[in-house]
Amino acid sequence: MNPTDKNAITESVSCPAVFIAATASGQGKTTITAALARLLRNQGKVVRVFKTGPDYLDPQVLAQASGQPVDQLDLWMAGETYCRRRLFEAARSADVILVEGAMGIFDGEPSSADLAARFGLPMLIVMDVKGMAQTAAALVSGIANFRDDVSVVGLLANACASARHRELIELALPKDVPLLAALPRDSSLALPERHLGLVQASEVQEDLELRFEAGAKALASEALAEALMRLPPVVFEAPFEDPFVELPSMAGITVGVARDPAFSFVYQANLDLLQQMGAELCYFSPIADSCLPECDALWLPGGYPELYASSLAGNRSMKAALLGFFAADKPILAECGGLLYCLETLTDYNDQTHEMLGLLPGEGAMRGRRGCQGMQTADLPEGPVRAHAHHRSISQGTPEPITHGRRQRHPAPGEPIYRARRLTASYLHLFFPNNPTAVARLFSPEPQLQTCDQSDSRSLSDAVE
Repeated sequence: MNPTDKNAITESVSCPAVFIAATASGQGKTTITAALARLLRNQGKVVRVFKTGPDYLDPQVLAQASGQPVDQLDLWMAGETYCRRRLFEAARSADVILVEGAMGIFDGEPSSADLAARFGLPMLIVMDVKGMAQTAAALVSGIANFRDDVSVVGLLANACASARHRELIELALPKDVPLLAALPRDSSLALPERHLGLVQASEVQEDLELRFEAGAKALASEALAEALMRLPPVVFEAPFEDPFVELPSMAGITVGVARDPAFSFVYQANLDLLQQMGAELCYFSPIADSCLPECDALWLPGGYPELYASSLAGNRSMKAALLGFFAADKPILAECGGLLYCLETLTDYNDQTHEMLGLLPGEGAMRGRRGCQGMQTADLPEGPVRAHAHHRSISQGTPEPITHGRRQRHPAPGEPIYRARRLTASYLHLFFPNNPTAVARLFSPEPQLQTCDQSDSRSLSDAVE
């Protein structure tokens, strides 16, 4: 049965919601979304925020601003059923839902506009209007009329120079797309960044608090929250089929998860799924801890090991513990930054080379601003799992991979996937809910390496290819 069939809906709930999109990256979406979330939270509202696409850093910031967990929504990687379920669950307890888009509104396949249209979310357009006036109105008018399944409810003019600048934009806008707010260019509102995006929230919590409150104050003077709360509430429907009814069991399995400033690129949905399957989770720091917790499997997620390479290299007791775990043929999943940690050496941005674990032959090295990114499917022996890559490093001297990622829309091979004993390592970040069965097999203490085809996996992805 198609879970989106109108006859398959068993329950619905209404909740005010808005999709915060932009004409391009770098317009201030995350800054505005965080400020609006803090403003609504300060008004006593329960705010649930979602982030479009495979992003780790923005959700950290948005979770601190809203005081609530932040999930990623992606029609390809997660699937429509998963996204529908998450939105429905949030609407049952939230006073308002905010969804932050990715890139420009129509960029990507599927795009932010596709997600907003699929769930009937009205869109607020954020635009940096520096250096233009009436042209900003023309761009927004074009966006509002580009597709008939997208509803644009207004513009937020970011980096507005003056009252006259605001007036010129406002007078040129069509009547059905009002100027809902205009903010000046203000460095005290902007969020700190580094080479893969925003700085991790845990590193700058106090600074972020100041920026959230300043942003909330600026938006309060514009009465943006009141304008958005007056919009008709959105109806969120529960999918008829619950994809989590018959999950594979991980009862009795404890998964150790690396969690510190070097390893923090973790989907909350991945942790939730492991626990829903019955796994116990325990956390450890490869930077600070001297030994591993008692566990049956390990997950080394992505992050910024290049920034902490000296500390990682110097923690010899932890390195010995990980080498022993590997030698005992226990399952380890290493993703992106975790892969770099598993190589023999890592050269940081200062051209300093540090000794890593050496679980895999090879050397990792950071490179310039250009990097690799994109959606791919990891065709693991345990089953296919959808994933994405985003890195600015290279690895050399690595062994022959067991396979490569399968790109979303390109025939060229994707990221290499390596196997050594029970270690699975790749630049790919897996989205566990896409195929719980494959993930359970991956972390199982008993190797289950039979190849599974698409029909054998319990995949949650039902999005259009």
